[in-house]
Amino acid sequence: MTTTEQDLDILAEARRQVLDEGVGLTEEQVLRVLRLPDEALPELLQLAHEVREKWCGPEVEVEGIVSLKTGGCPEDCHFCSQSGLFPSPVRAAWLNIPELVEAAKQTAATGATEFCIVAAVRGPDARLMKQMREGVKAIQDAVDIQVAASLGMLTQEQVDDLADMGVHRYNHNLETARSHFPNVVTTHTWEERWDTLTMVREAGMEVCCGGIVGMGETLEQRAEFATQLAALTPDEVPLNFLNPRPGTPFGDMEPLGSKEALRTIAAFRLALPRTILRYAGGREITLGDLGTEQGLMGGINAVIVGNYLTTLGRSPEEDLALLTKLEMPIKELSKTL
Repeated sequence: MTTTEQDLDILAEARRQVLDEGVGLTEEQVLRVLRLPDEALPELLQLAHEVREKWCGPEVEVEGIVSLKTGGCPEDCHFCSQSGLFPSPVRAAWLNIPELVEAAKQTAATGATEFCIVAAVRGPDARLMKQMREGVKAIQDAVDIQVAASLGMLTQEQVDDLADMGVHRYNHNLETARSHFPNVVTTHTWEERWDTLTMVREAGMEVCCGGIVGMGETLEQRAEFATQLAALTPDEVPLNFLNPRPGTPFGDMEPLGSKEALRTIAAFRLALPRTILRYAGGREITLGDLGTEQGLMGGINAVIVGNYLTTLGRSPEEDLALLTKLEMPIKELSKTL
């Protein structure tokens, strides 16, 4: 497939609308970008990089994550080996407070400005909220790093408690387009996730919300997802690529191709010109080293360093060396949040 005048038209349109005016692409426009041929990819990535530079600046935000509770989750998210409903290898385990503080210290030592505490639960119970309060205080007393959390669906009281603890950002992914969600999760709804995110926003915490690409969705649904995220106006969008986990319903799916992944990164940047767009899980198998670099020069402006929740990532040293090579400064810790 070669680049046509119609392809050039959408790139010119995106340049005027997104780069010049800072207005994200519509669902129809995102779909046209996702359908661009491989020959148009270099120009598309260059445009996405220019958009990121203009509307977000040159800095890259670095984050580490740790699981407070791993495995044994009652939900049936078809991509996740932490579900207690599938014969996958991750079993329930808890992390104690000293281990949590040590993980935060190690994360800060990499230059990361944020540390995210994650638990594989439908939503937190009283025990988990108590452990969160103790853990957040212990981290804040020991380490100069911002604390984020991802604990599933919340009640209003839990949202208020987390804000009171000093959690500055809450992650709860929509995972995929609303129309595709029932094919991915059946034990709760897309709307339940949306409600939690709305409460988080209204409580004054930053909203971190993204999902996973490559779970059998169509290009139309991928475009739908990008614009649904834009409607939420999240502060950060973690972009994961499916890394099929043995024992899960999606364990036999083929990983996304690198060029399709790069097109997706650029399309999401053009839909979300002012948002932190973070590399998350799956980039190692989908993009490899070269693709990871291309994505950083194609709209990405944040990185999770080290391992993810159930899969191995690149070493922090590799990512930090790549940022140095690309002359991308690491964002300093903000004292105003």
